[in-house]
Amino acid sequence: MPMLHAGLSIAAETGSALKNDNIRAEPYADAKIAGSFSRGDSLEILKKQGAWLQVKTKKSTGWVRLLSVKRGIATTTNKTAGALAVASGRAGTGQVVSTTGVRGLSEQDLKAAKFNETEIKTLESYTLSAEQGRQFANAGNLKAIVFANLKAGKGDSK
Repeated sequence: MPMLHAGLSIAAETGSALKNDNIRAEPYADAKIAGSFSRGDSLEILKKQGAWLQVKTKKSTGWVRLLSVKRGIATTTNKTAGALAVASGRAGTGQVVSTTGVRGLSEQDLKAAKFNETEIKTLESYTLSAEQGRQFANAGNLKAIVFANLKAGKGDSK
């Protein structure tokens, strides 16, 4: 009968990039840049340390801020859902986590919060695809504004 060894690690978690970002050599904002990735890229999450994730891309391995990554399999149909998953305080494991930028909730409120998968699914059902967003903008005669200093994400037109 095969034995399991305590030294064996579990398969790393996958994720996708929510935005273009740099990969750092260490989990610090001023650490040396070790690489970069683009929004929508598939990432392998190796480790978590505070507000940082150690990730591996096809080209490099290093650290990136937690809020730049959506845990789980990358999807191309709904890029907005990733941002909502982060903003909702939902961790990839179904645990409630506190995030930066939360307003109106005290520390006690966050500690007392309980994960409610039904409510998360309801929230996620309100998301639209990029194409649906473009159709809405066209119906309202809204025009895109190009910012010279911002790169277009994967799948976005200029």
